[in-house]
Amino acid sequence: MHKGQLSKVREVLLEMKGSGISLNRNTYNILAHGSCKLRWLKEAAEVVELMRANDMVPDIWTYNTIMTGLCDKGKVKETISLRDDMESLRVMPDEVTYNTLIDGCFQWWGSVEAFKLVEEMKGKGVKPNTVTHNIMVKWYCKEGKKDEAGYVVVKMVETGFSLDCFTYNTMINGYCKAGNLGEAFKMIDEMGRKGLKMDTFTLNTIVHKLCMEKLLKEAYELTVKAAKRGYILDEVTYGTLIIGYFKNDQTNKALKLWDEMKEKGIIPSVVTYNTIIGGLCHSLKTDQAVDKLNELLDKGLAPDEATCNIIINDFCWEGALEKAFLFYNRMVENSFKPDVITCNILLRGLCKHGDMDYSEQITNFCTQGKYKEAMKLFQELEQKGVSLHKSVYFKLMDGLLKRRKSISKASLSD
Repeated sequence: MHKGQLSKVREVLLEMKGSGISLNRNTYNILAHGSCKLRWLKEAAEVVELMRANDMVPDIWTYNTIMTGLCDKGKVKETISLRDDMESLRVMPDEVTYNTLIDGCFQWWGSVEAFKLVEEMKGKGVKPNTVTHNIMVKWYCKEGKKDEAGYVVVKMVETGFSLDCFTYNTMINGYCKAGNLGEAFKMIDEMGRKGLKMDTFTLNTIVHKLCMEKLLKEAYELTVKAAKRGYILDEVTYGTLIIGYFKNDQTNKALKLWDEMKEKGIIPSVVTYNTIIGGLCHSLKTDQAVDKLNELLDKGLAPDEATCNIIINDFCWEGALEKAFLFYNRMVENSFKPDVITCNILLRGLCKHGDMDYSEQITNFCTQGKYKEAMKLFQELEQKGVSLHKSVYFKLMDGLLKRRKSISKASLSD
């Protein structure tokens, strides 16, 4: 459906009314819900006017639907106005209304307005529910205020609310980000006793924190236990562990996990390939890294510039300049766009080892319009007393003249 079709729907509704067909709130609410789903917020808000034009008073469901759509897009001011509008029609806000507004204020306006709404909610006899408390816990954790988040949790329990998976996952993530793994694991144990499960995002957060603390054994054991309890380990879980093992020079364990991940049918993305390729280069296993890169290319995927630069750098560092340039040329054929870092890596490699055809490289830089890099290499080689073919001088002069002409044209056009 597009906006033109939505206008036709309105026309049909008016025609239905003119023909004596009775329209109920559900008809309009479906229209409001569909508009919000398609993010046509202006059109969704106009449903209220359409209802009024047809002598129909919007109900709480109508308003809550539209307000949720507005808050999701950061239109808190418009949401507040809609709340005022509904109250003028004696449609009183409920828990969903206030939770939507409070969450929207925390995200887009700030905590002061959000907490004012919490007090207003209580003052109007609308009792905060589990969702209300979870919204506050989420905000406190995001701001790093773990004590305040813990206080909200205590108050939840005291007032008879049960902590749900969202509460626990939010608190566990907050403790992990604060570096308090002890409290995080306490909450995990408490969840287990209540028969609740972490979500995969929370599991991955804990694994990431353990790897950062170099507690790789604990991180791996956690994933094994989680898998036995029915948790689904995803690409992020494996990728996090693989990075941890590489950073701690445990290459074999990293490669074992890579194989395990593929055996479980998890298809590595470009990000995970970049991780394994970078790790192999870090471990000075450049040829294996190239093998993995070939796998990546065979799948029709392309590595990012950083990964290509890592491989080129490792070849240059090892003195394998021929391999470096063969790899470089292949990547250019596969739409790789060299950047300044690439050029500097190759320049350093050439100047350090000096066993490549410098003339060809300067010519290539000129062909690609990288005259600054070409001149830098030319000057460094001149200082080292390296002789160059006369064609290089002509190519460099020709390139610099073209560049000067293009600059002159640009200046005239200004």
